[in-house]
Amino acid sequence: MQINAFSSKNRLSVSGSRRLVAAQAAAPEIDMEVSGLKHLSPEARERAMAKKANNFEKVKRAKCGSNMWTEVHELSALLKEGKSTFEELDLDDVEVRLKWAGLFHRKKRAPETFMMRLKVPNGELTSTQLRSLGDIIKPYGEAGCADITTRANIQLRGIKLDDASDAINKIQDMGLTSFMTGMDNVRNLTGSPIAGLDPHELVDVRETLVDMQNVITNYGKGRADLTNLPRKINICISPTRDDFPHTHINDLGFQAVVNADGEVVYNVEVGGYFSIKRNVTSIPLGISVTKDQLVPFAEALMLVFRDHGPRENRQKTRLMWLVEEVGERAFAALVADRMGVDGFAPAVEVAYDDVWERRDILGVHPQKQEGLSWVGACVPAGRFQTEDFYEMADIADKYSGGEMRITCEENILFPNVSNDSIEAMRAEPLFAKFKIDAGNVMRGLVSCTGSQFCGFALIETKNRAIEIAEQLEAELNVPAPVRIHWTGCPNSCGQAQVADIGLMGGPAKHEGKAVEGVRIFTGGKIGEGAVLAEQIEKGVPVRSDVLVPRLKEIMIEQYGCTEKA
Repeated sequence: MQINAFSSKNRLSVSGSRRLVAAQAAAPEIDMEVSGLKHLSPEARERAMAKKANNFEKVKRAKCGSNMWTEVHELSALLKEGKSTFEELDLDDVEVRLKWAGLFHRKKRAPETFMMRLKVPNGELTSTQLRSLGDIIKPYGEAGCADITTRANIQLRGIKLDDASDAINKIQDMGLTSFMTGMDNVRNLTGSPIAGLDPHELVDVRETLVDMQNVITNYGKGRADLTNLPRKINICISPTRDDFPHTHINDLGFQAVVNADGEVVYNVEVGGYFSIKRNVTSIPLGISVTKDQLVPFAEALMLVFRDHGPRENRQKTRLMWLVEEVGERAFAALVADRMGVDGFAPAVEVAYDDVWERRDILGVHPQKQEGLSWVGACVPAGRFQTEDFYEMADIADKYSGGEMRITCEENILFPNVSNDSIEAMRAEPLFAKFKIDAGNVMRGLVSCTGSQFCGFALIETKNRAIEIAEQLEAELNVPAPVRIHWTGCPNSCGQAQVADIGLMGGPAKHEGKAVEGVRIFTGGKIGEGAVLAEQIEKGVPVRSDVLVPRLKEIMIEQYGCTEKA
């Protein structure tokens, strides 16, 4: 393998060893048993301890967030028993390290409450899990709610640290986990919301995604040697030409293809991500892997990223920066070396005679199992209340074998519904709120959390997104789905750059006064031939009398909409 040039450049030299020893001597307060340095290679330790290392590296090297897997229970008990106050807790623990346990303090918008993020591989939930999630947020009344994320995941809101230990235990008892869901860890693993049901899928990815999560998270209990990455990683497996998990914006994406021998293998793409400073699509690594290699490859890639990735400028620490530094071939060789293999098969060149339009999976669709259909329903802006969990669980038990799935578009899907039950299911009260046949704006609506809960958001998004979608549907004939994504800030959790129309929070002025505004993006395409949307305007006030007319113009000019009489 041709990795010598990279290895020699980054190998810890004698002088490097001296620098590391000097850095450790200058920081005697570091306890290596609890430090985030514990599992790093000598080279990575040197970068983490360098003067130019970013502030998060300093927090991690003092104490790894993995310590929170036990300490969260201790902190919760201290508060519950009155032995400590919230103000007396270590600030770095509360604001940073608790994210390793899945707890995100909402200091700016809802102080002393936390968002709890889960891991839900491929977005699959059982009715028992749904009811338990409802039970967790029920005590918090209106402050307790939940969101579907753009990684087909669940975030619970309103959690008190006093109750966190009980919530974590309940989540783990139901076969889920909140560990390793924040900071420099792998995010929720995504695949296809219609896996196992889809007549067009090349492979059912669900078992592989669960296996991958179990390896990465030690079956949900946490795996300390994989927690101190230079930055987060998003991973997906895409089993169809629809590319439901958006391979092009994942740090690591596996795209299922058929090779010359008729076998399903996976082309590897790396490096896609959005941030304040950079938005970039993934690039082909030029290799393919087998099904048996998927989990070992993901694990090895994380270890390579951990040990070789940059740790200085926080905005230049995502995986793409390492790949660009060493080159695709050398990076693939590093992963192969970590796996203990000689290399990988070349990527499979695929050419299709037809144009594949990404499918809209909302509504009623026949499965490959005769007599059964999946039913997809629209959850406006992805927001759940407590009672919704219970109602969805009841629907799942009654019609879909106790199973429900969530999608990267923040909607829900019930699989394996008997065709004879479809009409009775349509009549259920839940679907008056979460419509099976939602309008062509609402069904494509995606929104980040917005300023209601997120301290980074520059504008309120979810409620505004719903109101404007309703107004657009009331005033326009919309012949096909128009995907409008709202995101409160340039971090783009709402993925404005993949939308037909993307709206990103930012400053604006109206009649000489500063007001909430948006930057407008158009032209995003998902599925085959995916491209990112381009910004066409900025500083547009989000006032409905300004923004709605501008959106109508765009929808009429670019998406075939017409004014209603």
